[in-house]
Amino acid sequence: MPTKIAIPEPTFSDAKYNGRTLPLYMAALQAFGAFPVIISLREAPDVVARLVTGTQGVLLPGSCFDVDPECYGQRRIPECGPADPARTAVDELLLQDAFNLRKPILAICHGFQALNVWLNGSLIQDIDAILHSGVNHRSDREVMDAHSIRIAPGSLLQKSLANHTGQFDATVNSSHHQALGRVGDRLQVTAVSPEDDVIEAAELTSSDHFVLGVQWHPERTFTLNELSSGIFEAFVRAVENWKPIPERMAQSR
Repeated sequence: MPTKIAIPEPTFSDAKYNGRTLPLYMAALQAFGAFPVIISLREAPDVVARLVTGTQGVLLPGSCFDVDPECYGQRRIPECGPADPARTAVDELLLQDAFNLRKPILAICHGFQALNVWLNGSLIQDIDAILHSGVNHRSDREVMDAHSIRIAPGSLLQKSLANHTGQFDATVNSSHHQALGRVGDRLQVTAVSPEDDVIEAAELTSSDHFVLGVQWHPERTFTLNELSSGIFEAFVRAVENWKPIPERMAQSR
């Protein structure tokens, strides 16, 4: 049977954005042998639940919308963009299913922020307004090398680098104006922008549940960049190795 990974549509209302970005995520998964299952944001919750039942992993993509600050107990500042309630609702259904069954999760940009908020974390609503960062986190999507990141030794990210050498720094693209604030429950930070300490990646503290969130866009560079390709390969391999909880319990006896 093919390895199936659920991906929600990036947005409910911006067809142009969806058409530009969704094929990149699909191509990255297909390059490593996975079959993407696109979840429409217009489906009823029971339909989403049926679709997700047949998948073994979840990829939460980016979006041109922001997570509603009410979700993490803050008032909206002027620099915070509009929310996408339909995307939020589907993300929550997918996250609930994945955590209940310990399905692997890869969360990218907006998806990373949604994961963090779902785990009771918070966001910096606008990096420039709040941090006054001099790092170009909001560069054009065509810029492949926006800024550097520092990767934690022994992390999933570091293990994604070929040969697992002592290289703990990398350069990434960047297209976001928000970032993680308070880190969510059971997440540990595994990469930062060294110039301003903006969180660039986090992973679940559980050794038997693959959950990785990154703030940049590896789907744009998976054919060009060792770290980007390594992220997707590690994620797909984790999905391939996933087993339903009853089966895992039986094997451990």
